[in-house]
Amino acid sequence: MGMCWGHPATIRLSMNMAPAGNMHSVALAVFCVAFALVTVAGFLAAKWRRPDEGLHSLEEWGLGGRSFGTLITWFLLGGDVYTAYTVIAVPAALYGAGALGFFAVPYTILIYPYMMLVLPKLWTVCHRNGYVTFADFVKGRFEFRPLTVAIALTGILSLMPYIALQLVGMKVALAAMGLRGEWPLILAFLILAFYTYSAGLRAPAIIAVVKDIMLYVMVIAAVIWLPSKLGGFGHIFAVAAAELPKHTPPGGTLLKAGQLLPYSTLAIGSALALILYPHTSTATLSSSGPQTLRRNAALLPAYTLMLGLLALLGYVALAAGVKAADKSEVIPLLFLNGFPEWFAGFCLAAVAIGALVPAAIMSIAAANLFTRNLWGEFVKTPMSAQKEAAQAKIVSLIVKFGALAFVLETPGSYAIEMQLLGGIWITQLFPAVVCGAFVKRRTLHPWAVFAGWLAGMVWGSGMAIALEFKGSGVYPLHVFGQTWSMYAAIPALILNLVISFGLSPVFARIRPVAVSA
Repeated sequence: MGMCWGHPATIRLSMNMAPAGNMHSVALAVFCVAFALVTVAGFLAAKWRRPDEGLHSLEEWGLGGRSFGTLITWFLLGGDVYTAYTVIAVPAALYGAGALGFFAVPYTILIYPYMMLVLPKLWTVCHRNGYVTFADFVKGRFEFRPLTVAIALTGILSLMPYIALQLVGMKVALAAMGLRGEWPLILAFLILAFYTYSAGLRAPAIIAVVKDIMLYVMVIAAVIWLPSKLGGFGHIFAVAAAELPKHTPPGGTLLKAGQLLPYSTLAIGSALALILYPHTSTATLSSSGPQTLRRNAALLPAYTLMLGLLALLGYVALAAGVKAADKSEVIPLLFLNGFPEWFAGFCLAAVAIGALVPAAIMSIAAANLFTRNLWGEFVKTPMSAQKEAAQAKIVSLIVKFGALAFVLETPGSYAIEMQLLGGIWITQLFPAVVCGAFVKRRTLHPWAVFAGWLAGMVWGSGMAIALEFKGSGVYPLHVFGQTWSMYAAIPALILNLVISFGLSPVFARIRPVAVSA
């Protein structure tokens, strides 16, 4: 692949770039067949491993009966990390900004040791006490209703733009094949809504297997086929190095001195946040045990290898001469013009199906949080297991249609901007959830943790607002006469931790915490 097969100009023209929005009938036909097969699998999942009493409890509908083994958990957690928007946004970040967009790769490297340490501990506590959400864990750990409600609200609010981003990814894939307008997206999401309603977490678990196999085929084919048409990776990196400095703002294939801190804090902050997202906790608690999670922490780096190869497609698009006003169109255009049309349809189907899995898990996670930790906190008469499951099903539909309405009625950039805020918010759960799982009960006082959460949320939101929700959330902090540019979630979390641990002894004197449980 390192051999150059001709003059660079000739190579770029060989891609035969076609404008976005043209109808691609063959690609569309392959896309529809793949989508139909996945739809059938989603509805059949309702009968897979279903107990005799059916899906009439939140534990069965929302967590798959906590029965998923190593293989299914691997696909399910992978489906959480590698969403439709990941496939589109990570290469687009390298296409636009160069090396800075590569932070997604070290972030996923950092996440797996962190998962191996934290998730088995949380699973054990949650399984022993029948917890369905991490907010359930916080309720049991701190016994402080305001903190429980805060954790649940933060989780739901952080999930909504994340679900919307999956729709944005699906919308881009459909539009690339010429299917513009609202109805194709509405139809696809109606299908998602109904099989999730009927099958619960079992539906995305089954579809995750198909989706991830398709993504692996797509990425392996792309990193072999496309560079061979463009003269190899040597030529591709040379073109990227020449083109990126011309962008606004200028980029490069190597980090500049001022980008080291933003790059590292983006990776660290993203890793800290991922475990705390409700869809990750839902996939975690659906596994069959701590050993399953440890095996997955060892096996999931295979996805990081795939992500690194996927990211390089941003440079491939530069070398191929892809031009798009909206960077989210870069990868669909590259596939449509670089592959035979039938395989482009297969790749775009993988992207769209990649939206279904995380969107389904996220809507289930939001429904679990609302049912257990918002509605359940304030109803006077506890709901039966059957009523909990029935309410969660309805809430999951409302969440999906709310995200759909948001995407249809607002520009796609709004979802990206709100996701920036969601990432900052979800990181503020770290003291309550992760620290709460490992420190002694008397070390963290619930009032102090609540105060820390509130301070982190306010300051983090203030930094995002000051940035006008632009970029990747890198905020210039002015400390001791120097400017430190870093991901806004990190200084907000540091403030949160200082208050949570610093004020705990103070609040303990005012209102001592019982050491039992």
